[in-house]
Amino acid sequence: MSTRRLDTALLGVSGVAKALSRPPDSVDPNVHREVEAILEAVRRRGDSALLEFTERFDGVRLSAGELVVPAREIEAALGSVGEPVIRALRFAAERIETYHRHSVPRSWSFRDASGSLLGQEVRPLDRVGLYVPGGRAAYPSTVLMTAIVARVAGVPEIVLVSPPAPDKSVSAPVLAAASIAGVTEVYRVGGAQAVAALAYGTETIRKVDKIVGPGNIYVALAKGKLFGRVGIDMLAGPSEVVVVADESGEPEWIAADLLAQAEHDPMARALLLTPSEPLLAKVEAALEGRLRALPRREIAQQSLETNGALVLTASIDEALDLVNLLAPEHLELQVGDPFHLLSRVRHAGAIFLGRHTPEVVGDYVAGPSHVLPTGGTARFSSPLGVEEFQKRSSIIHYSRQGLQEAWPHLQELARAEGLRAHGEAAKVRLPEQDGGGRESAREP
Repeated sequence: MSTRRLDTALLGVSGVAKALSRPPDSVDPNVHREVEAILEAVRRRGDSALLEFTERFDGVRLSAGELVVPAREIEAALGSVGEPVIRALRFAAERIETYHRHSVPRSWSFRDASGSLLGQEVRPLDRVGLYVPGGRAAYPSTVLMTAIVARVAGVPEIVLVSPPAPDKSVSAPVLAAASIAGVTEVYRVGGAQAVAALAYGTETIRKVDKIVGPGNIYVALAKGKLFGRVGIDMLAGPSEVVVVADESGEPEWIAADLLAQAEHDPMARALLLTPSEPLLAKVEAALEGRLRALPRREIAQQSLETNGALVLTASIDEALDLVNLLAPEHLELQVGDPFHLLSRVRHAGAIFLGRHTPEVVGDYVAGPSHVLPTGGTARFSSPLGVEEFQKRSSIIHYSRQGLQEAWPHLQELARAEGLRAHGEAAKVRLPEQDGGGRESAREP
């Protein structure tokens, strides 16, 4: 195995960042056209298009009635996965719910000096769709990390879609997680066609207000093309971790964390930033040793060789400068005093502090959602949270005194914008102004 080595002494911090940059993948125009054709077919033909694409892409022939995963199948999944899995799912679910209950936005209001009331009403979305991938692996953790957050936000209808296996089944751990998390509907459909069904609605699947969850390039393109018709969480790319470590770092632990990320996907990214040359060499050797025993060795090796790197920096401070340029999805601070460095981190999706906090606890049981910004988008976006499943309405109730005090300024702004009717709409309510008007006895 050959993982890239980079040195800020040779390239500078910006040079290393440039060497590590991954511009958005150039997607074949034919893929764009194929996704657009799928979306249009589902929009026009509903269930029949879903069935056609499920047979074409997943090799599964369904009837319209089989799109729905019935309650008995979900209950059977709870009984089939085994008690240890159920205990683990419930443990994770409780921690996810506890974490997100601390962050629920609240409605608020205040009265200003004129007696006018201003505020904000927070309301949950009515209906959301969760996309849970199939393929290389089953992701019950993604069910928990999306559905529980939606439930805490107060969403009454939580819809899950996931592609069927050749025997028409949906992953039993995924269904068990759906039951535990409070999912209200499950459908056996995946790909761009599932996203289209959630956005447009079909005879079987009613449309939703927002779609969240990761997927392949077809799913990501479909979400992007349908944004505006429905809300979306983000356009997620390959997963990534950056480990910042000082000379006290444990090589085997760091190597294990890098491999945990690399085994996701050949496009996953795992990086080590350290000012310690001896540590870097030991981690490289530990990667070689641990990789040999890994069941998903080929995937992890390709990830490390194509997208990974071991980076030597002049100092920990310089490593953090590089972190802020990369804005990674996951950041581990494996240093003596991680809290001392926390204020230096401006851009990261999730920050893992200390040597006993591997990124995998965030994947499964820590509590914060593992749906995170990737590809440098942590510069301007945030982890999936309760607020993603809510919307806010501004509340404005003006007193007569408040309107009177605002009138001169409102008039000048309307005049500056050339919008006379704007000014008149306030003026007509104030009898003492030239526009006249009738005073309401009911309003203060």
